[in-house]
Amino acid sequence: MIKKKLAIVGIVGVPANYGGFETLVEYLLDLLPKFYDVTIYCQSHSYPDKMDTYKGAKLEYLNLKANGVQSVLYDTVSLAKSIKGFDYILILGVSGAISIPFIKPFTKAKIITHIDGLEWKREKWGKFAKLFLKFSEALAVRFSEAIISDNKHIYNYVQSEYGKDSFLIAYGANHATSVDPSLYLKKYSFIKKPYIFTVCRIEPENNIEMQLQVFSKNDLDIPYVIVGNWNASEYGMRLYEQYSTKKNVILYNPIYASEELNVLRSNCHYYLHGHSAGGTNPSLVEAMYLGLPIIAFGVNYNRETTFNKAIYFNDSNELLQQLLRLKDFDREAISKNMYKLARKNYSWKAINKMYIKMLRSV
Repeated sequence: MIKKKLAIVGIVGVPANYGGFETLVEYLLDLLPKFYDVTIYCQSHSYPDKMDTYKGAKLEYLNLKANGVQSVLYDTVSLAKSIKGFDYILILGVSGAISIPFIKPFTKAKIITHIDGLEWKREKWGKFAKLFLKFSEALAVRFSEAIISDNKHIYNYVQSEYGKDSFLIAYGANHATSVDPSLYLKKYSFIKKPYIFTVCRIEPENNIEMQLQVFSKNDLDIPYVIVGNWNASEYGMRLYEQYSTKKNVILYNPIYASEELNVLRSNCHYYLHGHSAGGTNPSLVEAMYLGLPIIAFGVNYNRETTFNKAIYFNDSNELLQQLLRLKDFDREAISKNMYKLARKNYSWKAINKMYIKMLRSV
């Protein structure tokens, strides 16, 4: 049987070494190539050793940046290369969606757009960028054959804002595994005692500054450990310079070795998730699959992801109050709830099947 052809556009590439969409594609490749002839467009300079194929998918490389302002051009060129010869084009994110109306007359491919987490709401963007991303989102919803929402809150938003149904498909998380802390005691001596942990991009909407202020300005008897890309922006570098010397704050640059990252998060006392924008955030569902008790910023996205079973805060004062009363919470019950919910809702096997079912129905 001849396989239908699927192009995947909008990520840095695979093997995954960047973010949530890359991780999504990494694990979709465990099943998709069995049913589809998959081609993935990748950022050239991120892959010095350019493989022709990976996990059954063909790889094409572009000499453009996949993120930032150039992401629009990157996605547009990827889409242009996908006009002929493909039955489906899966676009991850809306930055390049502005070109969808222009390629539609020239392709027979069915376009499916994963709109991510309402990118236009993120604080890091200026007024023009927000207007552009909102316009791109609207074009994506209008001109795509199908839309993917990764969170019930976004699903409801697409329905109310555009009057259109979308496919509700989250992320998998069972690739996150617990690691014996004794393997890393020499490198991370604090791991023997309770600590709060966060891994994320250092961006304003992730509330890192607020969380750092709470830990540094109050006499909390538990350290706060963060892994993030501090050197990626002036904002991150300012925070690192300001807080890296505080006594109960421990800051690390990105850790790409999965075992080393997992030893830090799987052994934390509580996982602190400050994201205020986005949909189903991969780091949150991974924390759930690790059975971590979670303290999360109380926006609808996070509440939907954790099914209202975590601990929540909405500002610095609420966060401080929750941290001061950690002993009052049933930590073990929260942990069991997070793991149970993750196993039921965030396994890659189930997510793969949902993507295949979606493609067959478009």
